[in-house]
Amino acid sequence: MYLSEALADFLEHLEVEGGRSPRTIENYKLYLERFIDFAGDIDVAKITSETIRKYRLWLNRYKNSNTGEELLLITQNYHLIALRGLLTYLSQRDIPSLAADKIILPKTVRKQVTFLHYDEVVRLIEQIPLDNEPGLRDRAIIELLFSSGLRVSELVNLNRDHINLARREFMVRGKGQKDRPVFVSMSAAEHVKNYLDSRSDSLPALFISYSRRLTKPSVSGDYRRLSARSIQRMVSHYARLAGITKHVSPHTMRHSFATDLLMNGADLRAVQSMLGHSNIATTQIYTHVTDQHLKDVHERFHSDTR
Repeated sequence: MYLSEALADFLEHLEVEGGRSPRTIENYKLYLERFIDFAGDIDVAKITSETIRKYRLWLNRYKNSNTGEELLLITQNYHLIALRGLLTYLSQRDIPSLAADKIILPKTVRKQVTFLHYDEVVRLIEQIPLDNEPGLRDRAIIELLFSSGLRVSELVNLNRDHINLARREFMVRGKGQKDRPVFVSMSAAEHVKNYLDSRSDSLPALFISYSRRLTKPSVSGDYRRLSARSIQRMVSHYARLAGITKHVSPHTMRHSFATDLLMNGADLRAVQSMLGHSNIATTQIYTHVTDQHLKDVHERFHSDTR
């Protein structure tokens, strides 16, 4: 079987049997097409450990033809993870090729988590005007991100009928098509309600765009759904107005949600469930934050014998 044929079968497997999202499948397609760019459309039986060694060297030296940028180590890892996935799939189908465990991933240094302290969150939301519909929407978004820990992709896919403001909880489908409960603070529920009460449209999307450049297509009631990129720009805008110099994105609000819970004594396993992490190790990226918090508590309250 040639690589191109194996790739096509593998992508269909991810969609039908693997339950992967369209975005994940698109990323796997990109990463594996790069392997074909490197190795050629060879028979999968000809993939060897030497092929992988040279491919890793090729990835390390790869430069974007438009920007000249090199691939980050973590991005190189994504390419290798995709290739391991393909090799595992071939093994399951008894198609001869290199064993997936022959590909050893290099260790990467995890980026430091950027988060906002509670007072910084307050400063940010104080910049949002509440005298117009876009402002009411923006306040509702920031409140919801901070109180729920939603990923921006999860938030933009919400419809009005997905969220129960009376019970202040709902279910969301996250990465890997896994469902999890999401809980909403009283403040967030109030601001989402205020925003929805201000709307006169009947569009299903929970958050919509007010850009004048939008034109209504003939079919689809989704044409005004707010995009993830728009939310990223909006969060960054209010952070700058608040005088917050660190980089702030919707994912920063998710980090802020997690660290706020942990600093107030929440159990790490509970935070893992609320974030939708399948592995506790992913949630443990926040422990350095709570460790510093514990140090501060020790400095403030522990008796010194001097």
